[in-house]
Order: sequence, then C-alpha cells, then structure tokens
Amino acid sequence: MDLVKFENALKIGETAAIEFKRAGGTVVGIPENAAPSMVKNFISAIGNPDLFSPTLYLEPEIFKYRKKTLIHIHVPSSGEVHSFKKRIYDRMDEADVKVSATAKIAQMYIRKQEIYTERRMYPYVKLKDLRLDLLPMVRILAKNNGGGSHLWEKLSNMDLLKSAGLYAEDHATGKNGFNLAAVMLLGRDEVIRDVSPAYQTDALVRKVNVDRYDDRLTVVTNLVESFEQLFKFATLHLPDKFYVEGAERKSLRNIVAREMLVNTLMHREYSSAYQAKFVIEQDRMYVENANRARFNGPITLRNLEPFPKNPLIANFFRNIGYSEKLGSGARKMFKYGRLYSGVDPEFIEDDVFRIIQPLNENYSFDAEIANGMGGQKSSQNGGQKSGQNESSELDSTEFILEQIARNPHITRRELSKSVGMAPSAVQKHIEKLKSSGRIARIGGDRGGHWEVYRK
Repeated sequence: MDLVKFENALKIGETAAIEFKRAGGTVVGIPENAAPSMVKNFISAIGNPDLFSPTLYLEPEIFKYRKKTLIHIHVPSSGEVHSFKKRIYDRMDEADVKVSATAKIAQMYIRKQEIYTERRMYPYVKLKDLRLDLLPMVRILAKNNGGGSHLWEKLSNMDLLKSAGLYAEDHATGKNGFNLAAVMLLGRDEVIRDVSPAYQTDALVRKVNVDRYDDRLTVVTNLVESFEQLFKFATLHLPDKFYVEGAERKSLRNIVAREMLVNTLMHREYSSAYQAKFVIEQDRMYVENANRARFNGPITLRNLEPFPKNPLIANFFRNIGYSEKLGSGARKMFKYGRLYSGVDPEFIEDDVFRIIQPLNENYSFDAEIANGMGGQKSSQNGGQKSGQNESSELDSTEFILEQIARNPHITRRELSKSVGMAPSAVQKHIEKLKSSGRIARIGGDRGGHWEVYRK
C-alpha cells in the first residue's frame, strides 16, 4: 500500500470510491494476530458462488500505519454485474441500493459492457444507406480544422469511411461491414430509425410556459446535421454577451452551447431507449442523455478523468472540428460557463449524464470586472446555493493552478481574463496556493515566472 496515497485518502475522507471500516476516516486498526484469518475469511466469502455471482478475485493487503495493523482492499471496475445472495446492488453516493427494476438492471449491464456499442456491426448496411452527399462538407471541415490540409481530402468515399473506423472487420466473427457509429454519424434517417428506433434529441425552451414549452425542435437525423440543427436552436434562444479575450472577441454563448451539444451527441449511449434532451429555462439550461457511467456523482476539475464513451464518434467529431482533444470540453465549460453566467456549470455522471449551465441574463463579466467583483457569487448569479461555495472555491483554485502550470510566465492580469475573475479574487487563490506550498514566484512581476510543485 502506498502510504502517501493512503494519507491523502485520509485527508479527503470517504467518497463514492473510498470507504473506511469504521466510517469517518479515523484509523482504528485491527489486532495484528487476527489479520490473516480475516483475510482468509474474506477471500472465502467473495469466492463463494452461493454469496457472490459471478465470484470475485480480490487481493487484500495487510500493512502497518503508525503502529496499527490495517487491511487494504482494492476493488477494480468490473465488466460484470455482480449479485450478492441473488440480489443486485448499485452504488449511490456512499450507499449501496438494492436494484430490482428491470430497466435499471439493464442500464447497469450497458454500463458494464467492455465492448463499445458504437462498434456493433451491421453487415447489411451498404453505401447507399449512408448520406454520401455530406462527405464533401466533411472534407472541407476536416481540411479547415487541419490548418489547410487533411488526409480525408484525397481519399475516396469508401477509404475515408475506413480511415474513420466506420467500416471495419469484426474480429470476433470475421465479418466486414459498417458499424453503429457509421449509421449514427452519416446514416439516412430511415436507416437510423431502423437501427436505433428510440433515437432522438428533444430541444425545448421553457421560459414562459414552463409546464409545456415556448418552442420545440425534435431532431432525429444523423449526428453531423443534428449538431447543426441543435446549435442553430441554441443561438436563436440564448443571449450572446460581449466578451473580449486578448484582442479577440469571443462568443460565450457559442462556446458554451457548442460544448454542451457536442458532449451529448458524442458520448451518448445509443443502445439505450432513454430520450436525450436539450432544455433552455429562465435560470438554467441543461442536456441529459443515456450514459455508460464510470462512477456516480459530480465531475469537477479535481476529479476529471477523461474517458471516451464512443471513441469512433469522438474521433470523427475532432477531425471535423466539432470538438477538441478529450477532456478539453469540460475544462472550457468550467472556464467559459463561469464567464457566461458568473456561476460554474455542473457535470453529473450517472446512468443518465447531465450538464447543467446556470443562466443569468443580467450578469456581465465585463461589468463585474469594472466593479471589482469578478468571480464573486451571489444568490442573484444564477441561483448558486451557498452549500456549493466551498466546492466552487476548490475548483477555482485548481483551475488557476492548471493555468499557471501550462504557462509559468502568465501574469495576474492574464489569469484574471483566463479564469473569469477579478484580479483581487485571483490573488486570493494565488496566496492560498503559495501558503500550501504548491506554487512559488521566482523573480519579480516583470521577467519572473511561477514554479509548480506537484504533491
């Protein structure tokens, strides 16, 4: 057991991924002479098919910490849904909840699948079943995104699809064909309906008529055109606030809407019948979609571990410039979402994935900077709850640390613009990082630089 990691776990306390026996994080220890028999009994229990099915293989580790005997058990993610005494449980926050509903159990099996469902082969789908008329536009987008040149420019239609991984060989069966990713990205509408009957994205505006909707768009076409339709819907119903970064004016509305929509299209679990949504309300907008969750709970800059749910679709989107490298979308959302509304967005990982972006038409980052209040959160700034302030402060500090690590010569004024805070607020986080020994300033404000110390 790595004692540094163990001490860090003690500082963090119990989470959805770490549990102490006893609870609370206090190290009690066990009798040293009892440890071997406890490990033996544990191994016998998890290997008993009458208790666990499928049976488990775990390796408890006995170690010493401050003269106390402890047992550490690492439980890796499994590709199976395990039952205990023929009952299935799911982890919800810090509790184990019994699952009996068929739909919920089915979602758990989807979540546990080791194979990506986007790779599912459809050998009877032919070239005529795809929207080949979209490929000229795809080539132009890829060329522009590639800085003026791209491999796809010179490839035939079939070679382009093979290059994108949309036509391949299933090594389990030996069959060649188009996969689900190909159908979802470029399929004709009738083919998509046949392959994924429940697929659609329901876009709603609920600002006045909150019981029904003020405007609605139902999108059931391929993902390339779905993004364009949903993005147009977003720009129609969201304010575009003035913001300048460096010498360039940037559309905060476009950045935030784009990242939310790309995420819900790129990382959705398309084998699920759950209907995806994009909803704009008076004080927030959100997307939600079926998901193959890696864990349950909020995603922050501190625990962000990018994982591609549909790597073929994600790679296609990156090639045509709809998205950037894995994980950059969440980081951009935390940065520009705060600039757009004054409040951090929320990312919630579960069988239904959600991104919630607070909205506040009266908020202006430029006005806040002028008043010396950038980054200060109040009950008027999108309804931020006081109980979230501590978590938001931690995320802001981590975000500033990340910006300094990327550019050790960054100035406080540049940090202020980058993270969307007034210089005084940035300085508060810098002092916190300096006092904790995570950064140090080498040299003066002019010509000096930051050094980052990773713990």
